[in-house]
Amino acid sequence: MTNPLKSLGESGQAPWLDYLHRNILENGELERRIREDGLRGLTSNPAIFEKAIGEGDAYDDVLGKLMAKGDAGVVDLYEHLAIADIQRAADILRPVWDEKKGADGFVSLEVSPYLAMDTEGTLAEARRLWRTVDRPNLMIKVPGTKPGVPAIRQLISEGVNVNITLLFGIDAYLSVAEAYIAGLEAMKAAGGDVSKVHSVASFFVSRIDTAIDAKIDARLKSATGEDASALRSVRGKVAIANAKMAYQRYLEMVGQPRWKALADAGAWPQRLLWASTGTKDPSYPDVLYVDSLIGPDTVNTMPPATMDAFRDHGRVEPTLARDVEGARRVLDEARRLDLDLDGVTDHLVQDGVDKFAEAFDKLLGAVAGKRQKILGRHLDAQWIRAAGLDSDMSAELDRAAREGWTRRLWRKDPSLWPGGDADKWLGWLDAGQGRLVDLPVLEGLGADVKKRGLSHAVLLGMGGSSLGPEVLAETFGSAPGHPELIVLDSTDPAQVRRVAGMVDPARTLFIVSSKSGSTLEPDVLHSFFFDLVEKAVGQGKAGDHFIAVTDPGSKLETTARAQGFWRVFHGEPTIGGRYSVLSNFGMVPAAVIGLNVRRIFETLGPMVRACGPGAPPRSNPGFQLGALLGAGANNGRDKVSLIVSEPIGYLGAWLEQLIAESTGKQGKGLIPIDLEPLGSPAVYGPDRVFAYVRLEGHDDPARDTTVRALEEAGQPVARITLASKEMIFQEFFRWEVAIAVAGAVIGIDPFDQPDVEASKVKTRALTAAYERTGEMPADRPILSEGPLSVYADAANSADLGKADNLEELLRAHLSRAGEGDYFALLAYVDRNPAHAELLQDVRRQVRDHRKVATVMEFGPRFLHSTGQAYKGGPNSGVFLQITGNGAPETPIPGRKMSFGIVEAAEARGDFEVLGERKRRVVRIDLGDDVEGGLHHLAKAVERALA
Repeated sequence: MTNPLKSLGESGQAPWLDYLHRNILENGELERRIREDGLRGLTSNPAIFEKAIGEGDAYDDVLGKLMAKGDAGVVDLYEHLAIADIQRAADILRPVWDEKKGADGFVSLEVSPYLAMDTEGTLAEARRLWRTVDRPNLMIKVPGTKPGVPAIRQLISEGVNVNITLLFGIDAYLSVAEAYIAGLEAMKAAGGDVSKVHSVASFFVSRIDTAIDAKIDARLKSATGEDASALRSVRGKVAIANAKMAYQRYLEMVGQPRWKALADAGAWPQRLLWASTGTKDPSYPDVLYVDSLIGPDTVNTMPPATMDAFRDHGRVEPTLARDVEGARRVLDEARRLDLDLDGVTDHLVQDGVDKFAEAFDKLLGAVAGKRQKILGRHLDAQWIRAAGLDSDMSAELDRAAREGWTRRLWRKDPSLWPGGDADKWLGWLDAGQGRLVDLPVLEGLGADVKKRGLSHAVLLGMGGSSLGPEVLAETFGSAPGHPELIVLDSTDPAQVRRVAGMVDPARTLFIVSSKSGSTLEPDVLHSFFFDLVEKAVGQGKAGDHFIAVTDPGSKLETTARAQGFWRVFHGEPTIGGRYSVLSNFGMVPAAVIGLNVRRIFETLGPMVRACGPGAPPRSNPGFQLGALLGAGANNGRDKVSLIVSEPIGYLGAWLEQLIAESTGKQGKGLIPIDLEPLGSPAVYGPDRVFAYVRLEGHDDPARDTTVRALEEAGQPVARITLASKEMIFQEFFRWEVAIAVAGAVIGIDPFDQPDVEASKVKTRALTAAYERTGEMPADRPILSEGPLSVYADAANSADLGKADNLEELLRAHLSRAGEGDYFALLAYVDRNPAHAELLQDVRRQVRDHRKVATVMEFGPRFLHSTGQAYKGGPNSGVFLQITGNGAPETPIPGRKMSFGIVEAAEARGDFEVLGERKRRVVRIDLGDDVEGGLHHLAKAVERALA
């Protein structure tokens, strides 16, 4: 018997296969279908590739071999696989193309579904794919959306074969037919050969019946009599009638003089291609949308099952032009019954765009999963147990996918966040790719520093300028022959004097690091140490011991040039301090201590690509973590407890700033909890999300046991595992993406810090007053006990009531911390181990007794970090500020004020702003014996909690 598929081709309709898989290219199936079925073409789409690449292991071996040559982004990997398949399929179909003299034998490859509403993006990608595949029998699939129409016209005029997809309505078809004709006319006018370009218009069929039939079935539940009979009369007939009328419009167009002029020049007609021809309703014949639409100069692209069914029992008759009047009556009746065919087809276009985008997300997610498995230990692992937040986290990831957040982030779309100017602060995306540092210059810096034989490097900075370098110094130390890096981010006199005593000024390099170049702390530290070096090496020689890292044109740059600094490195104005570790603010200190900066970015690359624009939210580690944190903030779990393996423990302080300063504003946000002593699950409330950042190979049974217990107790936990310390650079980038995403979920701008400036204003006023008068404003305590004095503003004092001693006052103050609150120790004292241990003990006591989250920070360091969230974030903090006067005065050259005065002004300014923001805050001054005062305080807290 004659194969009906071959007969179909002989009747003038080309049978194409709507399927592509590497297996049919390698096992001979495609050649067999060409030989036995008369197959003349092949189409692909994201859903087809998702099934081919995502399911099973047919592509795993080639993917592994590809990545053995070098890692790549998810989209690049997918395209490599897809293009190889398309090229192979085109080569197999090339004899058909040759036999038909270029009239058939085509293979279709779709532009990214994400570009369906982007004319210029579609053009750029279509041209790139056309050049890359480099086969004359390729067709580029472009959706027939309104933005797609001008792209189609332009591509045709350039000689690119186009398969227009997602056509449902006749008006949309006429638009793309016009675009084809206009494109040919433009090509002809430019002297091009119009016989070299081809197009098909893919008119979708079965989806129309599925949508219309659903409306009919819903109406039939209540319809009776003639209405019910009329509804049944058009059920399953609208799609075919719609297609027949489209074909009639095609016949009209090719009969017009305008087309004949093109045909005389050798142009080929744009064939209608029937797509979506597999039946969805099992009550319909399985070849309904093939049997009913057979006519010359058309294509039917069938899925394998439909093609096999037609081969078995299809009938080849010229049905497309049969009973055209009957088709008109069906459409007229559908209009009379108000079935809204136009509305259905409009909806199906958007639905088709969405479904292809969803399929593309799944496809890229599958590739991302395979890539992650192949990378293994070269990509930091992440597992999330979102207990209690599963549905909200999932909803946020779905929203991010639906709204294209990954691509919008990478194209720096400010509309992801409120405010509208976030695009001015997204340079960190470029920094993560190594684009904002000059690697040869940094390598030269490292070599020059080593030649100088320096013993120390001291970084003078605050917040983002200091916390990243501190992580590097404490995690890696210095390479042989390179100086030890000391980070000084405090104006505490004891800390300043201690650092001064640790170094030989003549053998020390000072890195003055300030983005704005006018921040008070780096400014006074610069003055102090420049004077110290000048005394050691002589007038006019000190500058050779200094490097500046600052934004172009800053006050610091001007000073550095005037003082003859050895080097000046520029920051990037489009990066905020907390996002700057992968720019010169982090990489200059890295080079100074001998880290291989080139290797840093090689190590970082896999995470940047994993978080890249092609990685859908559900398979994007930065987006997964950001969705968890954002969902937590929106559901009362706004404390992020950081549990970090000791060898990489300083990462916690960097994360504190990133999280707090980015999200804590407008009464919203996340409060990071770092270095809180571990406890049993019973001491943790339902207001936390835990992040366990673990270094593989570092035995940490206490932390491991605690995290397992927390998971078993139903707490949400994100586990992140680093294969080695060098992988910490991946965490910088993962968390930068995560916090940007969390900001979008919460609904705040993560790149501003409106409340940091408030304390600075207060501090400047106090220091300016001191410079004029030599005195600080008087401040009267509400309670004194031995050397300790207690201060509170009027509102807090009234709320606390009358207390006869410190124990009573602390009991009243601590009792204000209830469920969902956190307790904060803000200590403006020397940051040394003894003080930290005493404060940690106070912190643990409060946590265990009040069952609230606790933070412990040293000032003024935290002002440029977590201070933003304490003043601008959720009003859930109960603050105990601690000050003292234990260190000898340390003068600042050229100023009346000393470092002690600066620190006192910073504490007072911070205290005043906390009060103005109606925070529950008390200040305790320890007097001259700071350590003794801390012991006294710890005992008083213990009694108050008893």
